[in-house]
Amino acid sequence: MTQKNEPLITALYERLSRDDDQQGDSNSIVNQKSYLTTYAADHGFAHCRHYTDDGFSGGNFERPGWKQLIADIDAGLVGVVIAKDLSRVGRDYIQTGFYTEVYFRRKGVRFIAIGNGVDTVNPISSEFAPFMNVLNEMYLREQSKKMRTFFRQRGNSGIPTNTLCVYGYRKDPADKNHWLVDDEAAAVVRRIYQLAIDCHGPYEIARILEADKVECPAYYNATHDTCMKRSNTDMSKPYAWNGVTVSNILQRPEYMGHTVNFRSSKNGLKAKRQTKPQEEWMIFKDTHEAIIPEDRWQLAQCVLAVRRRTDSTGEANPLTGKLYCAECGARLNNHRSRAKQTGRESDDYYDCPTYSQGKGNCCCHYVTTAFIRSVLLQMIRSVSRYAVSDEAAFADQVRALSEVRHADAVKDMTAEAAKSRKRIAELDTIIQKLYESYALGKTPESRFNLLSSTYEKEQAQLKDKLAKTEEALGTYHADTTNIEAFMTLARQYRDTDELTASVINSFIDRVVVHAPKKVNGQRHVQIDVIFRFIGCFTVPVAPTIMTEEQLQEEARRAKERKRNHKKYLRKKERNKKLPHDQAAA
Repeated sequence: MTQKNEPLITALYERLSRDDDQQGDSNSIVNQKSYLTTYAADHGFAHCRHYTDDGFSGGNFERPGWKQLIADIDAGLVGVVIAKDLSRVGRDYIQTGFYTEVYFRRKGVRFIAIGNGVDTVNPISSEFAPFMNVLNEMYLREQSKKMRTFFRQRGNSGIPTNTLCVYGYRKDPADKNHWLVDDEAAAVVRRIYQLAIDCHGPYEIARILEADKVECPAYYNATHDTCMKRSNTDMSKPYAWNGVTVSNILQRPEYMGHTVNFRSSKNGLKAKRQTKPQEEWMIFKDTHEAIIPEDRWQLAQCVLAVRRRTDSTGEANPLTGKLYCAECGARLNNHRSRAKQTGRESDDYYDCPTYSQGKGNCCCHYVTTAFIRSVLLQMIRSVSRYAVSDEAAFADQVRALSEVRHADAVKDMTAEAAKSRKRIAELDTIIQKLYESYALGKTPESRFNLLSSTYEKEQAQLKDKLAKTEEALGTYHADTTNIEAFMTLARQYRDTDELTASVINSFIDRVVVHAPKKVNGQRHVQIDVIFRFIGCFTVPVAPTIMTEEQLQEEARRAKERKRNHKKYLRKKERNKKLPHDQAAA
């Protein structure tokens, strides 16, 4: 409570929203302050203090100036509140009515709305205040509808609906609807994607960036001219990265150069904003310069989709999610541990979970990680060197293999697309004839509405199906683009000696492990490596021409193997004729 000799404050409240600002200078904060100051001086109000909310909507009362005013009233510091009119207090008639009709009276505070002639000292002046509050809310609802219509039209035309750029971009000074790459922030974005491809999770990436003292997006935007400054940024924590921020960056298609509109929506003025599913987003491609190439963005999504856990060695396995069983199709499990005494890695292998967990009939498919890594490194180097040595021959072989693999699928999809086009054309004719029949009075309106909606729904489904089929066919015919993408990798890694997580994720789509077989008494495991962009590819092996000496040596070894096999069979036959005890001896 205030002391008895302390004079009470005359609170002069001003508020201006963006919508009010568009109506001209009459409602500007400067004009409101001048108007209220003059009124207070003319009517003998002293000890004036301004409480201002610039750029805040009247639809809610989450405003810093208003909150400070209420805090001072609760503390007993305020005796009079003066506003230009009731709409400056708020446009929500329930909350505005609570403050003007209940709260101020309960606290013994005099309230004056100059433009509406409201003064709580004179009860008659407040009789029409509730109706004015209703009109103010109706105005707010009308403005909300207009803004939603405006943003819907804006978003449908491909113009970004969000007023702020994504981290890594800045607005073009010549066109505020166009984004330019912010080189300094874009370098951080590229690093984040590289770390993700290297199998680092979002929270681990956040720790790395914080340890390297990389400025977080909020602090960076607050200290740079990016048109993305926020008033609530904590300037005491410049490196406060967190996993949510990193995850958000890794999931944004905007970094491929696309504009994404309608991520969220509100069903009404007072409804909460809700995030929409990704299939309902509206994406406009190639509207600005890309920071991350599309194939690299997609690779990051594939890596993030695989759930990785650090094991007892403290590391996440880059091969997780890559190895599959050829027989049952299950994803192979990795087992790693360290010896307690030496701390060295004692076990590191894969096996089939169908076998190890007793879920079905399958064999173990035991294969060591060292063997898999050696096979992958050898395959990557050999295929890359072969591709770079003769790019034309390599491209021809990849296209030929692709045609063989996808011939049946392309044939089926081409036939399906033709069938869909034919039915769409038929439906156009049917709908046209149905409308003519309705116009001539031959078909009742109820039947016309039922049939037309049914046919239009079928046609819409067919068009959607046709678009997806044509998109799939386009991927099969995009061999040239895929080959060039693989060639870029091949040129970069043809002489690599280290199989890093980045190399694995850049080259390998999946690895198929077959059941082991014994050949000449030795265990052999077939490994099929499916590369990204080109699928399964094996470097052609040139036929070996043997010399005369090599041919003679091979013939000698064949005779020796045949002679030893005959000896084994004779010994086996003799053992059958001997008594059991003697044969065992």
